[in-house]
Amino acid sequence: MAAITETYLKHAQSSPEKIAIQINDQKISYYTWHEMVSKTANWLESLNLRSRTVGILLPNGIPFLQLFAGAATAGWTSVLFDSKWTEAELQKRLTIAQPSVLITTGELFPKVDHLTENILMWEEILSEINAAAAIRNVDVDGKTPFYMGFTSGTTGNPKAFIRAHDSWVASFDCSRIDFQLNETDHVIVPGALIHSHFLYGAISTLYLGGTVYLLEKFSSRMTLSLLESQPITAIYVVPTMIAAFLKEERLIEKNIKIISSGAKWEENSKQRIRQMFPWLTIFEFYGASELSFVTVLTDKENDQKPGSVGRPCHNVEIQIRRSNINPVKPNEPGKIFVKSNMLFIGYLQPDEINCQIRYIQDDNGWITVDDMGYLDEDGYLYISGREKNMILYGAINIFPEEIEKVIGLHPGVEEVAVIGIHDPYWGQVVAAVVKGSATTIDLKKLCKQYLSSYKIPRKWFFTEEMPHTTSGKISRPQVMELIESKVTNH
Repeated sequence: MAAITETYLKHAQSSPEKIAIQINDQKISYYTWHEMVSKTANWLESLNLRSRTVGILLPNGIPFLQLFAGAATAGWTSVLFDSKWTEAELQKRLTIAQPSVLITTGELFPKVDHLTENILMWEEILSEINAAAAIRNVDVDGKTPFYMGFTSGTTGNPKAFIRAHDSWVASFDCSRIDFQLNETDHVIVPGALIHSHFLYGAISTLYLGGTVYLLEKFSSRMTLSLLESQPITAIYVVPTMIAAFLKEERLIEKNIKIISSGAKWEENSKQRIRQMFPWLTIFEFYGASELSFVTVLTDKENDQKPGSVGRPCHNVEIQIRRSNINPVKPNEPGKIFVKSNMLFIGYLQPDEINCQIRYIQDDNGWITVDDMGYLDEDGYLYISGREKNMILYGAINIFPEEIEKVIGLHPGVEEVAVIGIHDPYWGQVVAAVVKGSATTIDLKKLCKQYLSSYKIPRKWFFTEEMPHTTSGKISRPQVMELIESKVTNH
């Protein structure tokens, strides 16, 4: 395989006037896009830096994608930094990644000018990029790293993961086969490109030859307006966006594909969004930063296999193993192991002077991120939960995800997080934090219908806002802080 940008020349030659990217009133054709990316790659090479790692601290928009794609074309690795991170969070990630150059804007420059050296401002380098050669004949090996991201984690200490071109090029096959996307699609990517789900949505669409629509900042109203006014056929979302769409109370009668990941999607929310989009096709996928796509669940399968996260994606194998590494039988729980050609390279060791990479694949190419679950007799995967989220109630292991799924059935629940809080007798007891209008009495009654008594939350907390990570997942450490503050105040 080759670079994630290898198809741009072909698109520029076959469909030069076709729109590659649109944001606000700005439209970039494939001919222009190929030139912009080639110029950016040639400019980066002209810097003659020893380390080929570029930090990107840019707002959502074409410059972000241009720099990312240009770096990939040049065989460089892009490291993405979020403007919403605190100074401490930025410092931790800069220390791990050690980019040879950090590119930002004049507006964001004060956030990092005292944290690292060799910072360049986009406004000042744009003329140099535009003056670079527009032709590039250098091939990039598929095993070359192109992307360094950070897992959100639960400890507050980020881990940097590294991806090579081959892994995303292989993932593009899943976009074609599992999500039924191709060059005819018009895809809206309404979220921040710092989140790999949305970055992948944009880059995969450009690889396939479709048209990408970007937003400078997520707006449910703007997204729905674009869905109505533009020939949109697909949208990448996380479930928190769906909740925002539902508040707009609109009816959109178009054939739309929704591709969702990043967090669990409550069944009540799925039912309501189908009323809003009567001709909707939903593709939910389970994956991870380290694994890329693992399973996909379609509308029809959701009705047949409620609670499942779907069947393995194209070219993905799954094994469920006991603690002794032996595979288990169908419907028997264990740790989930994955093998595919979409896996990441490894984690960057933060304390190594030479920035060594720690690999977590076994000798046969299998990898786990410590998710627990089981496969049924038809090969559908069910997630019990993450091993690190497990609540230890006496000698009993409880997965909060199971309880969250039940509580999420209530129509008055927008979001829910279940965690274990310290108890001097039991070790931990189950606590639920709920955003929504449901009452404790209603939720306890619901839990009694579906859960064993020891799994029913002992403590209930209600909040107007649920804390989230950058990727749209509920932040369990912040939920814990929220509970502690409520307990202290009471």
